[in-house]
Amino acid sequence: MPSFSAKPAAAPRHIVFVLFDQTKLIDVTGPLQVFNDAELPSGQKAYRITLTSAAGGPVDTDAPITLETLPLGTCTTDPPDTLIISGGDSALQAANSLALQAQLAEIAPRCRRLASVCLGAFILAKGGYLNGLRAATHWESCADLQNDYPKIKVQQDSIYEEDHGVWTSAGVTAGIDMALAMVEQDLGRSEALRLAQSLVLYMKRGGGQRQFSAALKSQIHSKGGKFDHLLAHVVTNLANDLSVPKLAIQAHMSERNFARAFTATIGISPARFVEEQRVAAACEALQRGEVSLADLPHRFGFGNPERLRRAFQRAKGISPSDYRERFGLEAQQG
Repeated sequence: MPSFSAKPAAAPRHIVFVLFDQTKLIDVTGPLQVFNDAELPSGQKAYRITLTSAAGGPVDTDAPITLETLPLGTCTTDPPDTLIISGGDSALQAANSLALQAQLAEIAPRCRRLASVCLGAFILAKGGYLNGLRAATHWESCADLQNDYPKIKVQQDSIYEEDHGVWTSAGVTAGIDMALAMVEQDLGRSEALRLAQSLVLYMKRGGGQRQFSAALKSQIHSKGGKFDHLLAHVVTNLANDLSVPKLAIQAHMSERNFARAFTATIGISPARFVEEQRVAAACEALQRGEVSLADLPHRFGFGNPERLRRAFQRAKGISPSDYRERFGLEAQQG
C-alpha cells in the first residue's frame, strides 16, 4: 500500500495521469484543466502534468482524439506527487493488464496521493489499493464494484471519496470535483474557489450522485423533455419552497394539470419526487458529516424534524439519527 507521506510544499507538484486504450476523454481533460489552471500566489503554475500509459505512445480515447503518452515506468525516476487513473468502460479490461498493475505496484507507494476517476476505481481495486477503504465510482457500477471487491466500502452516493490518501470519484465530470478538492487541500480554499469561478463550476456540489442520476432517469422518461428544466430546478433548490403550487408556476401550468401531467410523465407525483431528492441529499450530507441532525430540516427543505423523520422512514425505513449512526462518517471510520 502507498505510504502517502507528506512532501515539502515545493512547486510545481507533479501530477501523473494513467491512460489506456479507449479511456474516456473527459475523465482526463476535465481534472487536467483544473490542475493546469491552478496557480501559486506568485502566479507560477502550481502543477506540472504528465500523461502516461503502460507502454507509452499514442492512446486512442473514446472520442476521435488521440493523446500522446510517456511510459508509466519513466515515473520511477520522477515519482508523482499525485497519480490519477483515468476512467471509461475500457478500465474494466485495463484492470487485468499485468504490465499496468506491475508498474502501479512499483510507483504507487512513492506517491502522496493515489486516485481514480469513474471506472478507474476498478483498476485500483484490482491492485488491492482500495481494500478496507471508502471508495466511489460511477453510480451504475457501484453494485459491481462492491460485489467484485467486498473488502471495499463502496459509497454509492458520493461524488468523490478520500480515505487515507486514496481518492476515488464518481462518474465522468465528478473527476473535476475531485480535482478541485485536491487543489483546495494543496493551495487553500481561495485558489480552489477562483478556479471554480473561472471554469464556471460549483466548488462543491450539493448532494450526491444518486440525486443527479435519479433526476436524469426522470428526464429520460420526460416525453419531449417537457419537465427537464423543472427537474433540474428541484435538484438545485432543495431548501426552497417546492410545493405543487410553486412548481406549477415554474411549469406555467395550472396546479391540477401540472400534477396530472407530471405524474403521468415521470411516473411519480411531484411531492414524491421532491421528497426523494431531499432524502438523497440529506443522506449524502450525513455520510460526509457535513451537517447536524438539527440543521437537516432547514437545509434540505423538510420544514420541521417530524416531516424529516417521516420522509426518512418512507424512503429508508429508519430515522435520520439511525441513518447517521449506521452510515455517517464515524461509522465509516470505525
